[in-house]
Amino acid sequence: MVQISEVKESGSRESRTAAHTHINGLGLDEYGAAKKVDGGFVGQAEAREACGVIVDLIKYRKMSGKAILLAGGPGTGKTALALAVSQELGPKVPFCPIVGSELFSAEVKKTEALMENFRRAIGLRIKEIKEVYEGEVTELTPEESENPLGGYGKTISHVIVSLKSAKGTKQLRLDPSIYEAIQKERVSVGDVIYIEANTGGIKRVGRSDAYATEFDLEAEEYVPLPKGDVHKKKEIVQDVTLHDLDMANAKPQGGQDVLSMMGQLLKPRKTEITDKLRQEVNKVVSKYISQGIAELVPGVLFIDEVNMLDIECFTYLNRALESKIAPIVILASNRGKTTVRGTDDVKAPHGIPPDLVDRLLIVRTLPYNKEEIQTIISKRAKIEGLNINEQALDRVAAIGSEKSLRYGLQLLTPAGILATTSGRTEILPEDIDECLDLFLDGKRSTKILEQSESYL
Repeated sequence: MVQISEVKESGSRESRTAAHTHINGLGLDEYGAAKKVDGGFVGQAEAREACGVIVDLIKYRKMSGKAILLAGGPGTGKTALALAVSQELGPKVPFCPIVGSELFSAEVKKTEALMENFRRAIGLRIKEIKEVYEGEVTELTPEESENPLGGYGKTISHVIVSLKSAKGTKQLRLDPSIYEAIQKERVSVGDVIYIEANTGGIKRVGRSDAYATEFDLEAEEYVPLPKGDVHKKKEIVQDVTLHDLDMANAKPQGGQDVLSMMGQLLKPRKTEITDKLRQEVNKVVSKYISQGIAELVPGVLFIDEVNMLDIECFTYLNRALESKIAPIVILASNRGKTTVRGTDDVKAPHGIPPDLVDRLLIVRTLPYNKEEIQTIISKRAKIEGLNINEQALDRVAAIGSEKSLRYGLQLLTPAGILATTSGRTEILPEDIDECLDLFLDGKRSTKILEQSESYL
């Protein structure tokens, strides 16, 4: 007898594949007030409400020439707030996260690396009216011919493709070079595609919904049969960043001869893009914007550990913020008053020069209280599929508030393994205490080092 069992629907599905994949917004209500637990956040109500105001400023285009500083201790949600701001702005807004130390490289100047990331965080939405053939593939036949160079092999002379739309069918004879693009896109009979008439570019939109079945196990996107004629004019929207345009124009298009190909191979991997080239790209972008072809989408550049930048980077950052085309810059620092890198005696708040601090809207993130830590640990245990009892949860929350939240969270998985080893499905306080003996926190490690003269 065939076994059939019902799949029970779960009310809410929580998943976490990386540090901040659970963040899906700032978790504010319609009046801009922070909900206690929402959007992947717990607590930090004031910081989230401040970021909500900043999102409104950005939407009303009132943030030009300014930047935001998220200041607070480690593990207080600074990176999560920056990510939430970018998500509140919309799904197509570029988000470019970097760490201050990333800019220091032996290959590229630090100011060049900073400007490169600036350009990565600025998007351009290009709208073009193109002549296209769009429809469901009903026939796909490559026609072969004898190889003109001799030998036993055969070559593709042309490809016959039949496309069907709601209003009719067309059969196209395509160039053999387009067959490679068809193979690359993995096009088969039943797929909905469009072919650009001028360039021959092919884009697979999805599988025709006529092929969808109730019990389909494939993770396939089904699309309806295109309306109108097969041959038509269509608005194509492309999202690129200014860095993509810089790179496309920086690479010279060499010929097909041996010397050109060798030159391409021998070129260094990382090349600097000149200011002159960027100015030319900016001119073309401005022209497209004035003609209504393109729309500028300022994204978010997030620089974590901003105190790692030196005085030259800060001076360059000041100038970059004043440029006509600039993204929203969010800085994060967990330092108090400290020496600015690259200087001997200049002490400044957060390690940032005073002239740049004047430009910043500073948002403070506060340490979590015990109740918030307990909520965070409980949610994390649920996501990781760990069963923890109330006493053990209180114990981990106490450790988190006494030592650090990150240390408390890191004890969960080892405690789960110890409980499984003991033949239990539930984590008990003794599992947490055993983990405390096995794994040191930062404070205890420092104390041991201070007591010993040279070795652990």
